[in-house]
Formats: sequence, C-alpha cells, structure tokens
Amino acid sequence: MNQERVEAGVQGELIKRRRKEIPDAERVLTLQQKLYQKATQERGYKFYVLYDKMFIPYMLREAWISVRTNGGAPGVDGITIAELESQGIDTYLKELGEDLRKQTYQPQAVKRVMIPKANGGERPLGIPTVRDRIAQTVCKMILEPIFEADFEESSYGFRPNRSSKDAITAIKENLKQGNTMVYDADLSKYFDTIPHDKLQIALKERISDPRLLKLINKWLKVPVYEGGRYKSGKGNRTGTPQGGVISPLLANVFLHLLDRVINNPRKEFRKIGVNIVRYADDFVLMGRSIPIEITEKLKNLLNRMGLSLNEAKTRQVDATEEGFNFLGFTIRYDKDMHGRASRYWNIMPSKKSEQKIRENVRGFLKTHGHCKVQDVVAGLNSKTRGWLDYFEIKGISYPAQSKRRLRYYMYNSLNRYYKRKSQRKCRLYGHKAFEVLTTKYGLIDPTKYAKPLTY
Repeated sequence: MNQERVEAGVQGELIKRRRKEIPDAERVLTLQQKLYQKATQERGYKFYVLYDKMFIPYMLREAWISVRTNGGAPGVDGITIAELESQGIDTYLKELGEDLRKQTYQPQAVKRVMIPKANGGERPLGIPTVRDRIAQTVCKMILEPIFEADFEESSYGFRPNRSSKDAITAIKENLKQGNTMVYDADLSKYFDTIPHDKLQIALKERISDPRLLKLINKWLKVPVYEGGRYKSGKGNRTGTPQGGVISPLLANVFLHLLDRVINNPRKEFRKIGVNIVRYADDFVLMGRSIPIEITEKLKNLLNRMGLSLNEAKTRQVDATEEGFNFLGFTIRYDKDMHGRASRYWNIMPSKKSEQKIRENVRGFLKTHGHCKVQDVVAGLNSKTRGWLDYFEIKGISYPAQSKRRLRYYMYNSLNRYYKRKSQRKCRLYGHKAFEVLTTKYGLIDPTKYAKPLTY
C-alpha cells in the first residue's frame, strides 16, 4: 500500500513538472482548440461552465503578455504597463485571479479621450485600466473560439487570421462576378448604440454561465470618466466602449445576427443574389440589382436590432459608373491606361487616406525639428511603412500612382525641412535631401518599396 502511494506521489510530481514545462501559449491554444471543436461539432450547444477559466494562472499570464505587447496609455488609476513590470507582475496577477475567483472583482471607470478624425471630427476612445484590460483579454480568449465557430465567412473585422485585405479581396471577387450594384451602408454610432438586452440575448445563444454573463455586463455598465467628471454607469442601457479589449468581439457577436439573416438562403437577400461584405460596423451589400424593397428590409432588420443607418453617409451606386470607398480604399471601374477599350477594377488608396499619410509626415517633421538624420529616417519610415503595407495587396490593389504622389510630397517636404535648418548650417541644405536620405541612410522611397513576403 505504501509502495502504491509512493508511486502515485512520484507520478503526480511528474505530471506537475510536465505541466510547468508546457509553455503558457501552448496551453491557451489547446484550451481554445477544445472550445472551438466543441462549438463546431454541436451547433446548438450552450457552454455552462466557463467562468472557472477566468482565473487560471497561465490564462492570466498570457493575457498580461498580450496587454503588454499592445501597449497603450494608463486608465483612470494612472498605473502604466511599465510600472507594473518594474514592480513585478506575478503578485499583481495572483491578486487579480483571486478577485475573479471570489467574484469580488469590480472594473473601474473607462477614461474617455477624443481622437481626431480625417474629416475634422472626433472619435471617442475609451481606455480601461491595465487591470481591466488583462481581465477582458482572458474573457476574449475564452469566448472568441466559441463564437468563431458560428461567424459567417462574409465577416472580416477583428477576427483571427482575417483582415481588411480579405474584405477588399471579397469585394473585388463580387465585382468580377457581376455584383456591381453596391449599397454602401454606414451605421450611426454603432458602438454607442448596441442595446445591452439584445446583446445579452445574442451571447446567451452560446453562453449559459451566469457568472461570465454578469462579468460582461459589469464592463458594459462602467461609468465613463471625461473632463474631470464621471458619466452614466449602472444606468447604461446601450453601448460598448471603443477601446475596450472585449468590445470588438461583442460588436461582432451582435452584428452576426445581421450576417446570418442576409446569408440565409431562405431569406429575400440571398434569393435575389445579394451578398454582404462586413468589416466590424462597416459593410456593403452587393448584387446585380438591389431593389428598394431590399434596402427597406435591411432598415427594418436594423431597427429591430436597435440600430439605424446614417442616411447622410449611406448610398447606393452602380460601381461600373461611379466609384465608392471602403476601409480607406477607393474602388473604381477605370479605362485601361494604355488607351485600349478594356476596363479594369482599380483599387487604390482613397484621397482621404493619401491626405492622412501626408498629414502624418508633415506632423512628424514639424515636431522633430532638431533630430539627427538617422532619427528623421527612422521616424518617417515608421509612418510610411505601415501605410504602404496596408494598401499593397498583390493582384488586388494598384497603389502605384499613390506611391508616386507620396514620393513627390516627401521630396518637397524634406527639401523645405532642411532649408529651414540653413541658419544652423545643416549639411543637407542645398542638396537633394530626399535622394541623400534614401541612398545613404535607408529612407523608404515609396515608389521602390516592396512589401516583405510573409510565410
């Protein structure tokens, strides 16, 4: 009997040791694969026990790594990511895990800041505390694989292994198939108007763990701190703060209802061949024709969901006659540049997108007047590389003209920049600064830039 106990003890120690040797990321992935597999195999299955995974140490550690990698400003408590790292994160995560386990965890208010938009307006951004971002990340890691099993192929925003490039590719495929009537929809203040009661119904289609649903409800009802005042709070009935880690997933869960109706072969949309391409709250309907009856059904559906269209920004176009914008791209049916009678689908950066990168370049040069050449190059490269990568989609988009315009703007801007330094006898004054920086210091020339291959 004693021998059996000894063997059992040794075996238990070996199991514990093996568990410690398995990387946290691998353990999270294994859990997510099991959740996804279960959700895929049983479409009507509701998950009753999920909350216990909120305080698993390796889940919290992996969530912390994600939050640290994404960076971001501190919330209302003023605690930064750097401060937590310097103080030691292990005790902090242990305390958070205990609060979650005991269900004494209470999220703090969301700090709201206004982000300037290209059209001159402002977009509200909510910044939760680092502690709340960690907890929301754990919740997202649990819920995402479950709802991914249900989401439609026509949805591309804020989903694993999907991007705006996939959405643009889908639009081009629709156009090539003859679906050239485009209903370019714009939802009015979507993130601010999601009804909590209807969102809970959507969540309950898969989630039956009351503790997890209660936790999500807490995040939805936290007050907003803005201008030195706390606003709303427990009385919130609508909205999920833009900037919250969990918000994009919740937004997709709710709009999945829209995708599901439009993609249902028994509904009027698909019966006449209307498709949807959606990226978060931006979407287009595409078909050979989109009669007014269909657009009215769309409005009625959104109304039942508690949402509405921004009529001023929503429009219907025949893409063969008029271009339209989507996700920063302009899509047009252009004549062949070589004078031939043929036409092609030209997908390129929109004027607004080009204006934005020029503003970023101008803003950087304006605020970095006393930088070394190497710092100027590094700063400009960080601005332009992401922009160029975003708009370069092999076989889909054609940003060559936009690249030439950006090069011309940078050429003139850098010459003016170093001309202003002439009083300090800058050695680049009187030279072609753009050419010197590209040939000697590695500044990206937009017309020669090639997006790195990914494997």
